[in-house]
Amino acid sequence: MAHALGFSERQAVKTLIFQVDTGERVLVMLGGDQNAVSGNLKKAIGSRNIQMAAPDVVKETTGYIIGSIPAFHWQPENFRSFLEASLLNEPILGTGGGQWGEEIMITPENLVKASRAIVVNLTDRERAVFLNSEG
Repeated sequence: MAHALGFSERQAVKTLIFQVDTGERVLVMLGGDQNAVSGNLKKAIGSRNIQMAAPDVVKETTGYIIGSIPAFHWQPENFRSFLEASLLNEPILGTGGGQWGEEIMITPENLVKASRAIVVNLTDRERAVFLNSEG
């Protein structure tokens, strides 16, 4: 998708649902070319026992299938969403629009607002996970 639209893979936001041992489910947003450092992700979420949610759990939680999950509008009150901090350096981001092949183009600042995301370092082992007083 990123190449077809003329921007970097980093700008194509992956929306991933993780499940915590408490039953909580969270949204984690990373650039298309990024992977979360397990320790950073566990620290941000606040649990050592997390796993990717199964496809049926993703559909139940979001109303969407894996590969088409929008970054915002479906989350109930108090649902936690996390955005990889380095994505704030991008001029524009693309996120799923709810159907395979549909993308929403949005500025990082508006993505944070729309998803009520907690901005954290999920990819760099050398930097602190929380970039401000959160956590």
